[in-house]
Formats: sequence, C-alpha cells, structure tokens
Amino acid sequence: MENPRTDPAQSVPPSTRRPDEPGDEPDTRRFGAAEAAPEEETTEQHWSPFAPAPNPAGEERPAQHVTPPQQAPQPAPGLNPATQQQPVVAPPPGYAPPYRQPGQAAPPVPPPPQQAPPPGYPPQSGPPHNVPHNVPPHAPHSGVPGGPQSAPPHPGHPPVSPAPPANLPVPFPDQTGALESMPVTADDFARRRSVAPVKPVATMGPRAALRKTTFGLVSLPPSRREQEVLRSTEAVRRNFGGLRQITVVNPKGGAGKTVAVLMLAMMFGQRRGGYVLAWDNNETQGTLGMRAQQDFHHRTVRDLLRDLEHFSGPTGRVGDLSQYVRAQGEAMFDVLASDESATAGEMLTSRAFADIREVVSRFYKLIVVDTGNNVRAANWQSAMDATDQLVVTMSARNDSAETAARMLDHLEQSGRQQLVRQAVTVVSMPAHRKDLDLPAVQRHFSARTRAVLLAPYEKLLDSGEPIRYGMLSPASREAWLKIAAAVAEGL
Repeated sequence: MENPRTDPAQSVPPSTRRPDEPGDEPDTRRFGAAEAAPEEETTEQHWSPFAPAPNPAGEERPAQHVTPPQQAPQPAPGLNPATQQQPVVAPPPGYAPPYRQPGQAAPPVPPPPQQAPPPGYPPQSGPPHNVPHNVPPHAPHSGVPGGPQSAPPHPGHPPVSPAPPANLPVPFPDQTGALESMPVTADDFARRRSVAPVKPVATMGPRAALRKTTFGLVSLPPSRREQEVLRSTEAVRRNFGGLRQITVVNPKGGAGKTVAVLMLAMMFGQRRGGYVLAWDNNETQGTLGMRAQQDFHHRTVRDLLRDLEHFSGPTGRVGDLSQYVRAQGEAMFDVLASDESATAGEMLTSRAFADIREVVSRFYKLIVVDTGNNVRAANWQSAMDATDQLVVTMSARNDSAETAARMLDHLEQSGRQQLVRQAVTVVSMPAHRKDLDLPAVQRHFSARTRAVLLAPYEKLLDSGEPIRYGMLSPASREAWLKIAAAVAEGL
C-alpha cells in the first residue's frame, strides 16, 4: 500500500530536511520535537544572513531549538499573506550581516541592483526571481489579508511617486518636491518679490461713500472717471530715465504760459514726490515769481548767476541752492524766478542759460521752463534746443491761436519739425464761450501737434494773485492731471 505522504505535490520540499533523512518525516530539528512545520507555510529556499549555515559535508551536528517567530494578529504591509514573513532575497555583492542583539528583529535586505542582460540574451519575462510566486509584481496594496499589496520601500531609497499629469501647474520652488523636478536659479528666488496687484476698489464718488458706509462689506470697483485718474497718475509717476525738460511757449502775452508752468509743476511734484523745478526763463521781467507762493527771500536767477562759481565745484550742495529758489509747500516743487526789476541790465545770454541749467540739473529730475515773448532771443533759442517736450498754450481766442500757429511755423522752418509734431496744445477756456471758434482751433492744432487738451476756467487762476494750490476745484485738478499725463507720454 502506497504511503499518501509520498505524493510529490504534498511532500515536504528538500530544503526543510537533512540529506540523510527520509522524505516522509517532518524536520523536527527546525521546528522543534513536539510538532512539525505546516506544509502550507513552506516557501522556496532563499539565502538569509540569519538562517543556519548549510552543511555540505553531511556532518552530524547537535539539534538546534529555534523558536518560531510570533505572528501578528493582522497582516503587516509588505509580508507574504501565506507565511507572514518578508521574502528573503539574495544579498548584494560585498554585503556583511550587521550585528544585532538577541531578540532584535532582523533588518530587511536591500534589493540587488538591476543589471541589463548581455548582448544577444533575450529579455526576461515574468516577475523577478526574488519575488514570491503568489505576490503579483507592482500590485497595489488593497488592505485585505491575502490580497495584492506592493513591496515596502527599502531604507535609504525614497518612495517613487507617479509622474503628475501634464496639465498640472509647475510647482513653485519652495514647495516640496519642486527642487527635484526642475532646475532652480537665483531668478526664481528673486521672482518672489513680484507681488500680485491688489484688486482696485472705489475711492472717489458715491461708490467710495457706499464702501465707507457699509464698513467695507460692499466694495465696488472704481468708476470710469476714477480709472482715468488712476491711469493719469501712473503715467505721471513713471520713471523717465534721466533729466527731462518741459518748455511752455507762446509769443503772445496772456496766453496762459505762467499758469500752465505752475500747474504742471504742481502735478508732477505732488505725484512724483518733489525734485521738480519751475524756471522763469524770461529775457526781461517775468511773472512766475509773482504768481508763485512767496518764500523768506526774494533772490532771482540773476543772483544765482552771480554766485554760480560756488556750485561749479564739489562744494555745491542742494541746501545752498535753497537760498535762490522758492519752495511751494504743499505743491512740492521749487520756483526759480526771473529778474522782477524793470530796470534790469543786460538780457540773459545763451551761455548763461547753459550754465544755470548745468547747475540745477544736479539737484532736480524735471525742469519746467517758462519762456518770454521774443522768439529771437538767445535764451529762448537755447531753451528750445534743450527741450524734451514742448507745450503750446493759448487762450480760446483767434489772436492767441494765430500767434501760436506762426510760432510753430518758425520752429518747423528752423529744423525742429519733430519737436512740433510731438508737442501738446493746451487751450485755456474763458468764463463765457460766446463768439468762440473752438472747433477750428482744435482742427488746426490737432493736425500739427500730438494732442489738444482743454483747461477749464478757474477763477482762482484768473485772478492774477499768487495761486493757493489747496483751493483749486476738483475739475481743474483732474483736467491738469490729464494734461500732465499727456505731457509725460513724450518724456
């Protein structure tokens, strides 16, 4: 009668018995004398640094009592669900088992490096040789005992995360994992200074009043009128890249040159934070110092021209220049007045204009020049040569407009065609619009200059007294801010 235990499918593998033992008896030396190892827990033999050394010579050695490892009630991740043990793999070349104390669990063995097959050798198909047959490769962990599970990460090897989809945004350099996915330079770190613009809210008109009344619960965007004011302010505040000169011209008196110089200087000074000079370059007696706010002194450009040697060397300071210019307080600009005496001596020459401009250009970024009525004067021609932006002023009258048109003819004939085409025309409106041919004025100067803008009537500006800047109407402020923005586009 055949022994049922001699069935090859149910026999104990040779790796669990000694060579001189019969094949139908369990290995009692490995699992103890009291009980034999269960047949379903046998796996294929693999080398382990903590397993007994093989006995190739077949020598007799005393039986060793090995206590089987305690099994946890729940299967741990990365263990064989059938044996509740980690699969034993072959050690890499040069591996030495580390020292461990009695009772300490053995550390897992790192996998050997993958080697490419030699030339001509067919590629390997199927699971690797060191993975148990009952665990499918690359199977995700299901959390169910006996189900598919992935191999645990080895010490010293970071877990490999799947590649993100192509439609995801690139991570910022300070996010986790970004340094490994793309190269980072100093420009990426400096880009952190870029701040996203704040969503604009209304600060003028009824929308601003509604926002203040509701304590910010109702926040509306700026109106179209406020948006124009913001755009004009940004244009005035931008960096011009160096010293710039604005020259206001019209040979006829009473054309609004002095008022335009003061208003433009105020708009640029208040929006840009100073470093603006209004300079009266009249060849004889000018009115810029009369319409500006008074200061503790009455010095003029004649006094500065006399003491010009003090500023020609390295000893000249901006504090010393305050003795010759007149501060305008809240308007945030200074005024260099012309000689206010009717019995003045000689007129300013072209050399005098160049020397004064050389000194004031060290302390100011923007110069607004008021000119006289003589286009043939040497200082008038010198001012035209140094001009970056030309402003043509006139009142809404035919005589003032015709004088300005003839002056443009003179500039074009003297080779300054580009200066004329880039000029800005400012038309000062009177108190009453009777008998005005405003469309004809706008058509003529729109064809010759870059822009034609209207300045509303302001009684405070038409009084002839020193201008009190804080008492200007909102309409005048917005109009002159728009004019200043148009002028800034040419700078």
